[in-house]
Amino acid sequence: MDTAAIRSDFPILHQTVNGKPLAYLDSAATAQKPRQVLDALNQYYLHDNANVHRAVHALGERATLAYEGARAKTARFIGAPHARQIVFTRNTTEAVNLVAYSWTDRLTPDDEILITPMEHHSNMVPWQQTALRQGCRLRYMPLRPDGNIDMQKLPEYLSPRTKLVALTHVSNVLGVTNPVAEITALAHQVGARVLIDGAQGVPHFKVDVTAIDCDFYVFSGHKMCAPTGIGVLYGKLEALEELTPFLYGGEMIATVSLEASTWKELPWRLEAGTPNISGAIGLGAAVDYLESIGMDAIKAHGDALTAYALEVLSAMPGVTIYGPLTGRTGLVTFNLADIHPHDVSTVLDQEGVAIRAGHHCCQPLMRWLDVPATVRASFYLYNTAAEVDMLAQALERTREFFGAR
Repeated sequence: MDTAAIRSDFPILHQTVNGKPLAYLDSAATAQKPRQVLDALNQYYLHDNANVHRAVHALGERATLAYEGARAKTARFIGAPHARQIVFTRNTTEAVNLVAYSWTDRLTPDDEILITPMEHHSNMVPWQQTALRQGCRLRYMPLRPDGNIDMQKLPEYLSPRTKLVALTHVSNVLGVTNPVAEITALAHQVGARVLIDGAQGVPHFKVDVTAIDCDFYVFSGHKMCAPTGIGVLYGKLEALEELTPFLYGGEMIATVSLEASTWKELPWRLEAGTPNISGAIGLGAAVDYLESIGMDAIKAHGDALTAYALEVLSAMPGVTIYGPLTGRTGLVTFNLADIHPHDVSTVLDQEGVAIRAGHHCCQPLMRWLDVPATVRASFYLYNTAAEVDMLAQALERTREFFGAR
């Protein structure tokens, strides 16, 4: 993979921060956008700006073709059999909430929802609230000491009472890639639906929702080089048919009278109002861009960078790494002895190195790790080994600044 050529596609990377070359190591929070995506946004707003599904004039037709074309590209990108299985949302969070509000009214106090302790708040809080609302039980899968799901014990947590299993494909803290196809198969044996949070998976490797066989799969565009404000809910058609509309209003209706209304077919009945048209078009452009490079190449590059970062950081005094040392995807989470993660982040910023510090929207997992917060460096297709070296050098300066031994 020609990283130098790829970096030339990202204008934002070619700047200095505090007088130092920028090393952007925070792609798990949001990825940068290539010129090809920015050009697609400009094309829409400069030449095709119109609402979709409403007008028969030229601009409206071009906008609708681009919007629905992005839906078809997204379906193909994740192995969905049909574009109708792609519902556009604002982000992963909204996609999870759509299911949480639209499907789970069928739950009773005898039922259970099973998730993991490593979930991002977006895939935990909605299920906590669902359990409270429906009076059902929320359970958590067991973890091994390294942070991986304990697959030997997992069957003990599944029963006919389990109606929904929701878990992340890749942890945004531990970097573990969960065996989602195996877990889906186990869940289906007891009749449960399965929702996978793919926010940290789809950007980094080829995802095939048909092979996973999950009922729902959700992810965000902004973590895969697309604009913010666009997300995706994939569902099996029979699972999507079980969803009642989450929002009501324009565009999702088939007929309206003074007495009652009926809804359009999928996916439009779940997309009320004017959608994020430019965001969807940008997502389609991001899919084109990632496919032009190749997801296998992107995965290999990310795996190599992550392994190198683990090697470099493991050799540094005072560094504690959280999660397994092998099998990680795209990030390394760690702490520097006796130095608060926010202080580490502040000093690194002075060196031009952008990382994330905090609880990463995973407070229960921080408690499981017995730390208040961590430092996270995350990598993507435009990052280099030289930037990992910049991180290590900046961490050494941090230790010197705080007088660490």
